[in-house]
Amino acid sequence: MRRFELIAPCHFGMEAVLKREILDLGYEITNVDNGKVTFEGDAEAIARANLFLRTTERILLKVAQFKATTFDELFENIKAIPWEEYIPKDGKFWVTKANSVSSKLFSPSDIQRIVKKAMVERMKKTYNCSWFEETGASYALRISIVKDVVTVGIDTTGESLHKRGYRKFTAPAPVTETLAAAMILLSPWRPDRVLVDPFCGSGTIPIEAAMIALDMAPGMNREFVAENWSNLVPKKHWYEAVEEAQERIRTDVDIHIQGYDISEEVLRMARANAELAGVDSYIHFQQRDVKNFSTPKKYGFVISNPPYGERLEEKEALPKLYREIGEAFAGLDSWSEYLITSYEDTERCIGKKADKKRKIYNGMLRTNLYQYIGPKPPKKKRPEA
Repeated sequence: MRRFELIAPCHFGMEAVLKREILDLGYEITNVDNGKVTFEGDAEAIARANLFLRTTERILLKVAQFKATTFDELFENIKAIPWEEYIPKDGKFWVTKANSVSSKLFSPSDIQRIVKKAMVERMKKTYNCSWFEETGASYALRISIVKDVVTVGIDTTGESLHKRGYRKFTAPAPVTETLAAAMILLSPWRPDRVLVDPFCGSGTIPIEAAMIALDMAPGMNREFVAENWSNLVPKKHWYEAVEEAQERIRTDVDIHIQGYDISEEVLRMARANAELAGVDSYIHFQQRDVKNFSTPKKYGFVISNPPYGERLEEKEALPKLYREIGEAFAGLDSWSEYLITSYEDTERCIGKKADKKRKIYNGMLRTNLYQYIGPKPPKKKRPEA
């Protein structure tokens, strides 16, 4: 069976979480770099990775890696790739994205143009034709150049994997589904412990938590561009992956997930999104201000994305808001809190230094994940024999 090297990009700072996910799926890691994890797999792995991985943005099929400091070198190396092994004669192919970091070749538009030209030259010779109709399946290339090393990948995903298919309604400044899942998986939260998001917005963190608790595959309700690659990924692999996903869904779990927000309109969005995701019966959404948050429950988790204050009037309100967060947390002595925010005075206003702080890029915005780690619940006594 043909083997491939696959690249899974992720948020900077969440590589370890994605690595663990890939290993849990049963695939061998070949490299971990800033913002991406590379692993080996067959055609079935392309289907399963797209369907099951929660914390990657997409799956790229790696076709080549080489050094190039001139456009001539780029052209000749691209032309030398056996494109006929990946793209059929009627395939639609283009360079959807090119980025360059610390490299002599730095113009994205020029890189895209040269790569497309080199591909056409190779395929004209291979397929013995001078014109390509490009009416078949889509093969979108992504070119990354870092320190003059060119990595060429074909996108197997299409729309980014954070598009799960359930978030039709969004509130301002949402955290992406992939980042929400990574925050949850980074924490030691388990479905038998309470999870609360006091700034739930359109419900992304509670919904992702419910999907994790139910072992519900994030890609079950969407399509992938490689589903049409009959030359590389037989249809049976997609059917088998969906069947596996359906069989893995748990219905025997008793979970306690809550989402709060001060806006009833936003909560209506959250409830609608949860219903679309099929997890609405597992989440309790409630209109509630963080300063009124208290609970008699023990050993729970707060996992949240509180306001950053991107506008000036919001920034002025942040010290008071984060002090209220700190006051609410003070009454939760057995709880753990995980907050992702770009607000630099988070620890000072909360009144407590985080046990751990992890730098994460939410898109282009640098944020920190503040981790306040609470005690573990006492072990349950085994019944005497």
